[in-house]
Formats: sequence, structure tokens, C-alpha cells
Amino acid sequence: MSKKKSVKEMIEYTSRDIGQEYLMKKKVVRAVIIAIITTIALAVFVALYIDERQKVQATYQKQYEIGLRAVIEDINSYQKAEGDLEFRYRRLVSDMNMAASFLFLLDGKEDKKKNIQELYTVLLRYPEQSVTKLDDMKTAVDDILQGLDKGYDEAQKIVDSIDKKGQ
Repeated sequence: MSKKKSVKEMIEYTSRDIGQEYLMKKKVVRAVIIAIITTIALAVFVALYIDERQKVQATYQKQYEIGLRAVIEDINSYQKAEGDLEFRYRRLVSDMNMAASFLFLLDGKEDKKKNIQELYTVLLRYPEQSVTKLDDMKTAVDDILQGLDKGYDEAQKIVDSIDKKGQ
């Protein structure tokens, strides 16, 4: 065996190496393209998710406001009614629960969630005392609907004014 290789053998060996290198470059380019496409698809998915989430949050906000408007209507109905006060009060409690539920689904607003939930709890557990606070409650809910933070403070004052040990 001689260490000398013929020119023909050397050309075959070199051309085989060049072919392998070409195939590897082709595979690397394909992998890079797939990685770029995957990254773009992920970015599009995240953008669509964020957009849809904002739409859902807007829907929850609308439903929350509808619930608060219903609470005001129920307070008016209760105050003007001569008959079936128990039914009207139950409807008031139900609509306050709806508003509290939709507020719970909204992002942020943790202190506001707590105030509305406490107001709902007071309506549910202490109806005799809550009936005397309906005018204040109506004012608080109306302020909340107008976007005033003082409405939440007024709601907290109503909750604080209820004797939780009494009926």
C-alpha cells in the first residue's frame, strides 16, 4: 500500500466531502427557516390571545355596568312598590350578585372587588338593616357607574355602618 493516492481517488474523495457539506448546509438552512416560521407563528398566536383577552375583559366590564344599572332599577322598584317587597329585594340581591361576579372576572381592581363583594354580602345577610341604607346604596352605585372612585368609598361606608352582630 502506498501512501500516494491517485488524482482520480483524490477528486472522488473531495467531491464526496463537498456533497456532504452541501447537504449539511441545506439541513441547517431548513432548520433556521422552520425556527423563524415557528417564532412568527408564536408571536401571532400571542398577539391574537392578547387581543381576544381584551375583548373578553371589555365584555365583562359591560356586563358589570349592566348589573349595576339593574341594581339601581331594583332599588327604585323596591322603594316605589307597595306589594311583594320580598320578591323585589331578592331581585336586588340577585343583580348585586351578578355585578359582583362580573367584577370578579375583571383584571385588577382588587380593592373595588372587595367593596362590591362586601356590599353584596351585607345585602344578603342583613336585609333589615340594608333596606334602611338603600338611598345611600343607590348613590354609591350611581357614583360607581359614573366612574367615580368615591362610589366605592361610599359603598365601604355602608358596609361599615351595618351592625354585623345584629339582624
